Amino acid sequence: MRVLLIEDDTMLAESICEGLEQGGFSVDHVGAAEPAESALALTHYDLAIIDIGLPRMNGLELIRRLRQRGIQVPALILTARDGLDDRIRGLDLGADDYMVKPFQLPELLARMRALIRRSQSAASSVLSAGAIHLDLARRIALLDGKVLDLTGREWEILQQLMLASPNVVAKQKMAESLSEWENEISGNAIEIYISRLRHKLLGSGVEIRTIRGIGYRLDELAPT
Repeated sequence: MRVLLIEDDTMLAESICEGLEQGGFSVDHVGAAEPAESALALTHYDLAIIDIGLPRMNGLELIRRLRQRGIQVPALILTARDGLDDRIRGLDLGADDYMVKPFQLPELLARMRALIRRSQSAASSVLSAGAIHLDLARRIALLDGKVLDLTGREWEILQQLMLASPNVVAKQKMAESLSEWENEISGNAIEIYISRLRHKLLGSGVEIRTIRGIGYRLDELAPT
């Protein structure tokens, strides 16, 4: 999953980025609202983490502008401001959650996962399809109760497919979710990951189907 962090404190941003990457997220970082607005308009992100006290345009104004433009990326405010009025205004403007600094990284990761699940209409942190069970909190995939050996990107693709099922995940969206600005993932790379994942899912009761010209869909197979 790809996250945009909007935070003007460079040292704090570096620490957050490191923690999120260890938690399995791809992270891009900007230090102001203006480049964040442009990035969110051009690139698919699964979540935006937004500080309120940004230079020039503040985080609340950024959220207002994003929602006004119809950009519905889940937005988590992460700020030192703990006043009730700021929390109410942020949520009323379209933020989906609000955390106050200092914070504990495990809680931030849990809230991020919850927001992403909610945006995909997934009620539980454990997803199931056929004989596959995906524990989003522990980042463990099980096939018939045994741990399935997946690379980080194979995990991310399977997570996207299971969250979206029975809907199609666009190939471009999948590539953008796996990318970072310094490491863009190509469509050809996605095809390679899908091929490897299909092989690992043999006998699981699910199949990754190619929807030509669009992307991929995870289908459960009828019992034979």
